Amino acid sequence: MLSSVSKIGAFAPFASATCQNVATQLRPAVYVAQSVINEKLPERSEKLTSQSMSTAMLPKGLTKVTSGIHSTSQVRFAHTDYQVPDFSNYRKDSTANPYQTAEPSAPNRKSFSYLFAGGGAVVAAYTAKVLVQEFVGSMNASADVLALAKIEVNLNEIPEGKNLVMKWRGKPLFVRHRTQEEIDTELAVDVASLRDPQHDTERATKPDWLVLIGVCTHLGCVPIANSGDYGGYYCPCHGSHYDASGRIRKGPAPLNLEVPEHSFVSEDLLVVG
Repeated sequence: MLSSVSKIGAFAPFASATCQNVATQLRPAVYVAQSVINEKLPERSEKLTSQSMSTAMLPKGLTKVTSGIHSTSQVRFAHTDYQVPDFSNYRKDSTANPYQTAEPSAPNRKSFSYLFAGGGAVVAAYTAKVLVQEFVGSMNASADVLALAKIEVNLNEIPEGKNLVMKWRGKPLFVRHRTQEEIDTELAVDVASLRDPQHDTERATKPDWLVLIGVCTHLGCVPIANSGDYGGYYCPCHGSHYDASGRIRKGPAPLNLEVPEHSFVSEDLLVVG
């Protein structure tokens, strides 16, 4: 059995090798003298310190470090040979001198930066506002839809005791000019006896005028005005009877006729919607 030890670097020439012969049943042991290479290191006359090692090991001039097989690298201790770029062409006049403080000109330079940033923020905010308005405006109703949203009714064209029927938002609209007898009759009705209790003053903001949606609350039929057992409205489909205030008095309808949002702009002009 042969074993060897070798040291790299400066101690590579100093190696130690041993050889050992082991006897087996087939071959007797034969003694072989061991050969040892033994050389003493040169004695050093001074102690190994960082100063002494740097003086003895590092040569004068450019230092080179060798590591591995045929690989060299350089170690630099100073960078005095580098050329620093000159940015004089890019500097402002107030900061061109590197040996002079730029603190006195700082407010002016900051003012320009703040003004530029503020102007950009205002432009961005205005642009965002316009975009949001355009987006929200695109979801609004068109002009033709808005035109149908409200309707004006000339009250002078409706005689007393008559009911005007017109189309509003795809539904029939009833505008009734009530007589004093109809007003007194509806005011005298006992609200507790009604299926859908509502007082006449809650349904007619002006006693002379009654505004209703002409759709029966049972199955959506259109009632007939000035007919029925109570002299108001009558739905011939299933026999629902409404009084002159649009309240259900008889039949299968569960609720009173709907009163739309309306206002009297003047004595002779009604706006519905």
